Amino acid sequence: MKAQLLRSLADLAEQPEPLDFCEVEIPAPGPDEVLVRVSACGVCHTELDEIEGRTPPPHLPVIPGHQVVGRVEQAGQWVTALRPGDRVGVAWIFSACGACPFCLRGLENLCPRFKATGRDADGGYAEYMVVGESFAYPIPGSLTDIQAAPLLCAGAIGYRSLHLAGIENGQPLGLTGFGGSGHLVLKMVRHRYPDSPVAVFARSPVQRAFAMELGAAWAGDIGDTPPAPLRAIIDTTPAWKPLLAAMEHLEPAGRLVINAIRKESRDRDVLLQLDYPRHLWLEKEIKSVANVCRSDVREFLQLAAEMDITPEVETYALAEANRALQELKKGHIRGAKVLVME
Repeated sequence: MKAQLLRSLADLAEQPEPLDFCEVEIPAPGPDEVLVRVSACGVCHTELDEIEGRTPPPHLPVIPGHQVVGRVEQAGQWVTALRPGDRVGVAWIFSACGACPFCLRGLENLCPRFKATGRDADGGYAEYMVVGESFAYPIPGSLTDIQAAPLLCAGAIGYRSLHLAGIENGQPLGLTGFGGSGHLVLKMVRHRYPDSPVAVFARSPVQRAFAMELGAAWAGDIGDTPPAPLRAIIDTTPAWKPLLAAMEHLEPAGRLVINAIRKESRDRDVLLQLDYPRHLWLEKEIKSVANVCRSDVREFLQLAAEMDITPEVETYALAEANRALQELKKGHIRGAKVLVME
């Protein structure tokens, strides 16, 4: 099969084509796994974190990709719920132990034996992949393969972030960054909290204009001041500067939710400017998001189908994965990027 293989870690600024487009063997499913013939796979900033070593794969080579849609090609002998031809999705959570205190509380994203699709196991930048039956999700019929792919991570982690933000209808929300996850959160807010104004902070004038098109009440640069303090802010950027700016824009007892697997180090020194009365006083909170649980994916896919929440998408052939990653690295984003198998 054709696949994009990460053979060694690389800085995309120095190595613009870190993935090797090559032929590899089609994997065989284990007894409780299914072989999925991939039709679409979203491109996520977490792939940059994996390739550049901020959350490195434990073993190389590996096939990246964790926003995967396809059809079951073959089922292992213990598989009971899925059949060949079933359309399924695969998300960042590839497996968890199922027995630790976190798993037993439904917090499998915190499991110490958590494995990530495309990092700890081969993912969807390929024509085929294998996954455990219980970590494959039925895709609602109203969503196309290309629409569904970004929902499996950008959408699901946005859904969890919005839940952790804890806002009520009418309370103002902020979004820093406006890529794949940010634009889906805005669409969710418009459906679930129709009276909540959304302020979007983004570097790019194109992204700010896009936010206003989708219903933001205000859009400005990272350093700009919104019309009023915000009850919560969800940060979807890879940088540190937006965090300090966000803390200044929260109302008392406001909450900053960091929607990111890792942060880049290029502006980490800005944290030296952290000032307690300016940024943290008055019971402000900071909460991180450790990606998603299976329940987040299932619930969000159903919500997206019911409320017609679909991403804005740019598509690329599998052979163009390096180009898609470069554009993501440079901030050339409008919605989500998806690889489509030919």
